Amino acid sequence: MLRDITFGQYYQAKSPIHSADPRIKMILMIIFIVFIFLSSNMFALLFSFVSVALVIAVSKVPIKLYLKNMKAILPILIFTAIINLFYGDGSTVLVEFWKLSITTEGVFKAIFMATRIMLLIFISSVLTYTTTPNDLTDAIESLLSPLRFLGLKNAVHTLAMMMTIALRFIPTLIEEAEKIMNAQKARGADLESGGIIERVKALIPILIPLLISSVRRAYELAEAMECRCYNGGEGKTRMKQMKLKMLDLYLSVITVLMLLGVILINIIL
Repeated sequence: MLRDITFGQYYQAKSPIHSADPRIKMILMIIFIVFIFLSSNMFALLFSFVSVALVIAVSKVPIKLYLKNMKAILPILIFTAIINLFYGDGSTVLVEFWKLSITTEGVFKAIFMATRIMLLIFISSVLTYTTTPNDLTDAIESLLSPLRFLGLKNAVHTLAMMMTIALRFIPTLIEEAEKIMNAQKARGADLESGGIIERVKALIPILIPLLISSVRRAYELAEAMECRCYNGGEGKTRMKQMKLKMLDLYLSVITVLMLLGVILINIIL
């Protein structure tokens, strides 16, 4: 299951989305998230689904990587769908037991919310698959640069660095957790059988070594940054300057048109 989590990894390819400015990609991702949440009916959500599918196709990232992410959050999707099954009043009752009932509206809400979460994961994965950690750092720092007028220039750079390091170490921690799990299984640990309480207790021998390993990696990283005379954002220059291109304008216009399409569908239907 841990190998199925690919969020935070960069996939190298030649596509318009890879070539776009990372600042524009972050802004467009936020716009996509907004119009996914604005989709108030099935037709608008279907339009959002087609839009996200188009973005995935243009990114040239294998669909299996996106599906691996979905496999990892499948329990969350199922739990969300089950909860929404029981939120439907004033519609045809399909199944009824005790004080709970499943209605047609509840089934619609379950499918609707699960699809919405799936689209959010997809569009967030597009950003991380098509943008390197260094570009993400520069983009976050650039977008938050107006805060320097409040005397928070170094804080902005530190925040951007922390977010990018956290994102970068997601695959590393997943790999480390998998190694610890395999080592515990080799010693006879049972991590897959029993009830919920037993499984939670079985995770303790995994979480403690993982925590120790994370602290050790953080200490080594901090020491390496000090050896390289890292002093935050003060006096920092960039080898690669970010500049907006016509491609960024085209992608922005297309995304805004998609947003307007969702709003029109909500109004008309």
